[in-house]
Amino acid sequence: MSDDRETDTASESSYQLSRHKKSPSSLTNLSSSSGMTSLSSVSGSVMSVYSGDFGNLEVKGNIQFAIEYVESLKELHVFVAQCKDLAAADVKKQRSDPYVKAYLLPDKGKMGKKKTLVVKKTLNPVYNEILRYKIEKQILKTQKLNLSIWHRDTFKRNSFLGEVELDLETWDWDNKQNKQLRWYPLKRKTAPVALEAENRGEMKLALQYVPEPVPGKKLPTTGEVHIWVKECLDLPLLRGSHLNSFVKCTILPDTSRKSRQKTRAVGKTTNPIFNHTMVYDGFRPEDLMEACVELTVWDHYKLTNQFLGGLRIGFGTGKSYGTEVDWMDSTSEEVALWEKMVNSPNTWIEATLPLRMLLIAKISK
Repeated sequence: MSDDRETDTASESSYQLSRHKKSPSSLTNLSSSSGMTSLSSVSGSVMSVYSGDFGNLEVKGNIQFAIEYVESLKELHVFVAQCKDLAAADVKKQRSDPYVKAYLLPDKGKMGKKKTLVVKKTLNPVYNEILRYKIEKQILKTQKLNLSIWHRDTFKRNSFLGEVELDLETWDWDNKQNKQLRWYPLKRKTAPVALEAENRGEMKLALQYVPEPVPGKKLPTTGEVHIWVKECLDLPLLRGSHLNSFVKCTILPDTSRKSRQKTRAVGKTTNPIFNHTMVYDGFRPEDLMEACVELTVWDHYKLTNQFLGGLRIGFGTGKSYGTEVDWMDSTSEEVALWEKMVNSPNTWIEATLPLRMLLIAKISK
């Protein structure tokens, strides 16, 4: 996925403290509802493999499609013809508004998601659309094709109607019959469990809370959070053997550009050493309850950045300044690191944490 937070190319030297000044109240201003609205919209679709409603509709029916690799174009063509006997999202009227979404997995990047138009008020939609992926054949052979059917309601919420997954590693591309349209029975969702279990590597880092950076001043100064990104270990390879990774940091709920800092990119290794310290000021003790450090790891390739995995370090309470937010979702290990930092001021607390999938908040302008 390319990330719409990505515009600047300058990367600070990795050893200097890249410091930026916030007015002391800037974190607290975020408690107003306006600061929160941007977080409900999700950028790109790192998580849309998972987002939506999985549980409440039965899965039934079939999908008819064909796949072909067009050598001259270096493209995978997925011809989505039609579905039949889908489950009814509108039980009274016995109909749904279905569309088909395609992913190449494990590449959940910008290249990954394609979708058909929505066909309204039917359980037997006809699409006759070709979804195209520009991809080298040898990389394609490491992927799975996931086709899922979704009902889209008037509020643009999605409900899952079933999926099919083809392992392209074992697919016989030379068999003429494999280019014919075929019916496949739709299955229940298996992806979230399988994908969550996928190893995304780890990040070694240390955090420190400095309650009074300038002691002895008459006026109380607000504190700083220092984030020392040391290295990443065993990052996943999305494109063959190439990797050019960097780490981005945002302090939620502040999704403005000024909240974002990043390391330089380190190429040609799945174990990049960054040794980069970021400093955020404007932290009163009560802000530590409400804020969350979002660290995301990206692979920079040509003009796009693909998401590899991330961490959210905070108290994981599900709320920020009284508002329920989906990003306050720290794992027990992430919470433990934040708690130790809060309880041991002026001390570096180190941890190595597993990277995971994140639903990423859009950056506000």
